[in-house]
Amino acid sequence: MVVIRLARVGKKHDPAYRITVADSRRYVTGKFLEVLGTYIPSPMGKQQKVTLNVEKAKEWLSKGAQPSDTVRHVFKLAGVETKPSDRQVRAKRAAAKSAKA
Repeated sequence: MVVIRLARVGKKHDPAYRITVADSRRYVTGKFLEVLGTYIPSPMGKQQKVTLNVEKAKEWLSKGAQPSDTVRHVFKLAGVETKPSDRQVRAKRAAAKSAKA
């Protein structure tokens, strides 16, 4: 299965991540198929920096690549639409079921 995930490339106490497309069986920072962009999280109150090739991201999503939950959040920051993960769907159903009871 092909996944879209983050690979850490930053220094100690200064994280930076590459948004990569890779085979799910590969090590996180190992070989990858393509780099889609970068994500630099910031401390609270500062702007997070996301650089993303939106066309390539949409292309990989259309081919069936599965983004991780964190990558879904980064895509949301960049304005890329993704369908919810199975985990999110199950949580929403459980919340609705518990609210009903």
